[in-house]
Amino acid sequence: MPNPILRVKSVTKRFPGVVALNNVSIDLYAGEVLSVIGENGAGKSTLMKILAGIQSPDEGQIVIDSEPVLIDSVQTATSLGIALIHQELNLCDNLSVAANIYLGREPSRFSFLKNDSIDSVAQTYMDQVGLKVSPQTLAKDLSIGQQQLVEIAKALSINARIVIMDEPTSSLTQQETEYLYEIIDRLRNDGISIVYISHRLAEVIHLSDRVAVLRDGQNAGKLERDEITRENMVSKMVGRDLKQFYIQRDYQPQNPILEIKDLVTQAHPNHAVSFNVRQGEIVGLYGLVGSGRTEVLTTIFGMTPPLSGTVLLNGEKLEMRDCRDSISAGVALVPEDRKQQGIVLEMSIRENTSMSVLERISVLTKFIQEASELELAEEHREKLKIKTPHVETSVSNLSGGNQQKVVVGKWLATEPVVLLLDEPTRGVDVGAKQEIYALMDQLAKSGVAILFVSSELEEVLGISDQIIVMHHGKISGTLEKTEFSEENVMRLATGTQTAQIN
Repeated sequence: MPNPILRVKSVTKRFPGVVALNNVSIDLYAGEVLSVIGENGAGKSTLMKILAGIQSPDEGQIVIDSEPVLIDSVQTATSLGIALIHQELNLCDNLSVAANIYLGREPSRFSFLKNDSIDSVAQTYMDQVGLKVSPQTLAKDLSIGQQQLVEIAKALSINARIVIMDEPTSSLTQQETEYLYEIIDRLRNDGISIVYISHRLAEVIHLSDRVAVLRDGQNAGKLERDEITRENMVSKMVGRDLKQFYIQRDYQPQNPILEIKDLVTQAHPNHAVSFNVRQGEIVGLYGLVGSGRTEVLTTIFGMTPPLSGTVLLNGEKLEMRDCRDSISAGVALVPEDRKQQGIVLEMSIRENTSMSVLERISVLTKFIQEASELELAEEHREKLKIKTPHVETSVSNLSGGNQQKVVVGKWLATEPVVLLLDEPTRGVDVGAKQEIYALMDQLAKSGVAILFVSSELEEVLGISDQIIVMHHGKISGTLEKTEFSEENVMRLATGTQTAQIN
C-alpha cells in the first residue's frame, strides 16, 4: 500500500480529571473516506480538534507526507491542507457567501477589499460543490444544507487535502443528505481525503472505505470495507453485542391522557390535527421536513399559541397561554435544539437540572435549597448515566450525548404525565440511544404518555406503540403495531398513496 497522507501516532490528551485520548493511532490515505466512530465521550472530537490545530496533544506525533509536523494553530492546520467542518456551522450570518469563504484571507489592494475578485473566485468553488446562489447572498438567507456547502467550498478554497466532517448530516433533509453524498464521492475521486464522523451507522456503511473505532479514549479496532456492518461497528463501539437494540414492548391500550382536537398551528393554518396519546403509550410522530411535526409539539407545550383547537389533559382543557401552563399541568418538552432551547451551556449540571423546578426546591419561593438541588441533580445523573465525576461540571464540557441527557433530566425533574420529545437521540451515540430507549420504556411503564418526533424511520418503527404520520401540516394516517412497515410509513409521509394494510 502507498504511504498514508496522515498518520496519528500514539497521541494522548489529558484534561483535569479526564484522559480524553490515550495512545491513539490512526492512518489516513489519499482519496479515501475514513469514518471515525465511537460513543459520546470516546475522544472523537478531541482528536479532530488536535488535527485542526484547536488543541495540542500532550504526547504522541502527527505525521503528514511522512514528515512529523507540529500543528500549533488553526492557521498551521490550514497551511498543511487540513480543514474541519464543525457540526455547529461557523458562518457569519451577516456576511455574504463569498465573504464567508474568504473570511480572514480577503484579497485587497491599497487596503481596500477587492469585492469583485472575491465574488468571481468564490464562484469557482461554489460551482464545484453545486451551490446555486449568488456569491453576494447573505449566509443567514441560506438553508442549513446550503450553509454546509459553503463550508465545503471554503475548505476547497484553501486547497484542503484532508477535510474533516463532524456529523455533517445532523440537520440536513434527506435530499440534502443525498447531495452531500455526491459531493463526498466527487472529493474522493479528486484525491481529497475525508475524515467522517457520524452516529448514523447507515451513513457510515454507505460512505466508508475504512472505519476506525474509538472507545473510552482508546483505539477499539478498525474495519476494512468488507467488514463494515452494523453488528461489527456496534460491538467494537460498546464492547458488547447489542442483540436487543430496541426493547420489545407489550403495550395494552389504556385511557387517553393527552387528547388533541382540531388543533391548528401557526405553521399550517389551513389544516387541523386530532389524535390521542394513551396512558403508558409511546407514540411516534413522523413526517418529512416541513410536515409540521415540531410545530405540533411546540404548540401543545405553549411555546407558540394555536390558531384554534383544544388540548385535553386527563379530560380537562389545557390552557395554552404560555409554557408555564403546560408545565404546571404536567407536560414537558425536550426540544430539538438542545443548545439553543434545552440547556444553558455555561451553567453546571446541577443548575441546569433544577432550572425547571426552582419553585419546588426554594424556601418561601426566594431562596434555593442547595441540599435539595444537589440531591435532585445527583439522582438524575445516576438515573441517566451522565458521564461526569460530579454535578458541578459545566454542561459545556460534556459530550453531545451527555448534554442531551442533562436536558432529559431537567424535564424529568418536573415529574411529567406527558413527555414530548423532539429528536431525542439526534447526535447521540448508539449506546446512549439504547439508554434513552430504555428510559422511555421505563417511563411509559410507570404511566407517562410519550409523544416523540424522530427523523430516523428505523427508530420510529423500533420503539413506537403507534405511529402518527404527517404530510404538509395534516395527519395522513395512523398505524398500529400490526401495520408497521417502512413502506406504509413512507407512503403516508409522501402523500403519494394510502398505507397498504394487511
